[in-house]
Amino acid sequence: MANTPQSKKRARQSLRRNEVNRARRSRIRTFLRKVELAIAGGEKDAATAALQEAQPELMRGVTKGVLHKNTASRKMSRLAARVKALKG
Repeated sequence: MANTPQSKKRARQSLRRNEVNRARRSRIRTFLRKVELAIAGGEKDAATAALQEAQPELMRGVTKGVLHKNTASRKMSRLAARVKALKG
C-alpha cells in the first residue's frame, strides 16, 4: 500500500487514468464493431461511413496513449482493405 503522500496521490491518479482509458478503449471498440457489422452485412456505403467515423477515434486513442501508433495504423489499413473489397 502507498505510504508517502506522493505515492498516495499517484495511486489516486492511476485509478482515474485507468477509468478514462477503459472508457476510451471501449468507445474505440464500439466504432470498430460498427465497421465490422457493416462489412459482415455486405453494405459498402454503411461500411465506408462507419470507417470514416472510426478513423479519428482510433487516432485519438493514439494521441491519448491508449493505443500504439502502428497498432491503430494496422487496424485502419486492414479495415480499409476489407471495405474496399466489398461489392456494391
